Amino acid sequence: MTDVRTCLADGAERLRAAGIENPWREARLLLSHVTGFSEAVLIGYPERIVCVAEDYISLVNRRTAREPISHITGQREFWSLSFAVTPDTLDPRPDSETVIEAALAEFTDSRSALHILDLGTGSGCLLAALLSIYPAAWGLGVDRNPATALVASRNLSALGMARRAAVIVGDWGASVSNKFNLVVSNPPYIPTAQIETLQPEVSQFDPRMALDGGPDGLDAYRRIALAMPNLLRPDGRAVIEFGDGQSEKVSELAAQHGLHVRKVRADLAGRPRCLVCSLTKS
Repeated sequence: MTDVRTCLADGAERLRAAGIENPWREARLLLSHVTGFSEAVLIGYPERIVCVAEDYISLVNRRTAREPISHITGQREFWSLSFAVTPDTLDPRPDSETVIEAALAEFTDSRSALHILDLGTGSGCLLAALLSIYPAAWGLGVDRNPATALVASRNLSALGMARRAAVIVGDWGASVSNKFNLVVSNPPYIPTAQIETLQPEVSQFDPRMALDGGPDGLDAYRRIALAMPNLLRPDGRAVIEFGDGQSEKVSELAAQHGLHVRKVRADLAGRPRCLVCSLTKS
């Protein structure tokens, strides 16, 4: 047995030595997960005795091997909602909240009974966040990987959204025949040759299918742009996330398929992160 203070100090030092940013914060998250105590309790009662030192260090060792903390705990927060994540899902990232903010700017009435399509839904985080904002909306998530689609479906159900959403397995928009007020997507956009240069948390643990955008990173955008005129209602909007330096090329692809690029929205770091498209300028 040992106390909280000792566990955290040991864990934080191991994490720091492995080059993990915010080692104390992550040490608390791991100890909170293994003990069930909140971070506030861990901070407020450092003398509390815990009997999980061995289990805790096992988790710390997984993190020092650069396994994402969300994979260790099995959970990740996005838009103040909690999502189960697995090796089959891309880890939801704060940058993707820019997609939600862009959608909110286009549809300002939270009472809107929108029909929402999420292409490449992954964990279902974009779709669930939007359904939490628009309680009268209905949504469809599409993913190419059956295992990923199952995770998204379970997340939507756990959040109480099962009656307002469905998840299907399909190849982008090819399996969808309806038209939607809002289409969102965070497709794979990393050029194949660059994947191995990414942080180990990404290159070694995120599903390659959710990362690999083909030789130039634009394969998924070509499929999405081709399908979009058949997916959007006349007054609909598409909000598509992209990677660093891809704003101009993705906008060109959209325009080539008859879409009007209404705006490009930047993330909190000021980097262009997503574009908003429609079928017309009005």
